[in-house]
Amino acid sequence: MALQIQVIPVTPFQQNAALLWDDVSREAVLTDVGGEAERLLSAVSQHQLKLQAIWLTHGHLDHASGVADLTEQQSVPVLGPHQSDDYWLQALPEITANYGFPVSKPLTPTRWLEDGDELSVSEHKFIVYHIPGHTPGHVVFYSQANNLLIAGDVLFRESVGRTDFPGGNHADLIHGIQSKLLTLPDSTRVLPGHGPMTTIGHEKLHNPYLR
Repeated sequence: MALQIQVIPVTPFQQNAALLWDDVSREAVLTDVGGEAERLLSAVSQHQLKLQAIWLTHGHLDHASGVADLTEQQSVPVLGPHQSDDYWLQALPEITANYGFPVSKPLTPTRWLEDGDELSVSEHKFIVYHIPGHTPGHVVFYSQANNLLIAGDVLFRESVGRTDFPGGNHADLIHGIQSKLLTLPDSTRVLPGHGPMTTIGHEKLHNPYLR
């Protein structure tokens, strides 16, 4: 059984939503459903998958504002982020309107996530790490067996997440990256919330924010 991944950039911010699925069971999850729900659902049906859940790394509009739309069309649980991001999810109607996005309803996930929680796509296990800084409730998803980190807006190729939003904290962000992410194997593939994939090893060598 292999874990498959299709990255689907959505919204004007080109946010990397990911469709993860097991190629035998056909069970799937979507991460960071920021918008374009129809496009994401059509990818699910194109691969003939059974959508099990939506996972959210944090509450910003480009990662969460498509969730209400999608769950109206397909009722699946929404897992994450950490409860400290409740402010961002409740503010979605106002923030989406301010940015000229389709107005999103406020969102309360089916379940808030905590550091150390375990999620799965069929047999593929992911560990949740809570890494505040970009937002207070930001989480990431790590699968050791698949050598894969879904990093949201914590870590990018040769960059890190912005911390100038309400509730942001640069020192917390850097501490979380160094203590939790840079300890992962160098070969770990990192899917950031925007832009190209990278690896932990590449970021240790080339990320100017982590020197």
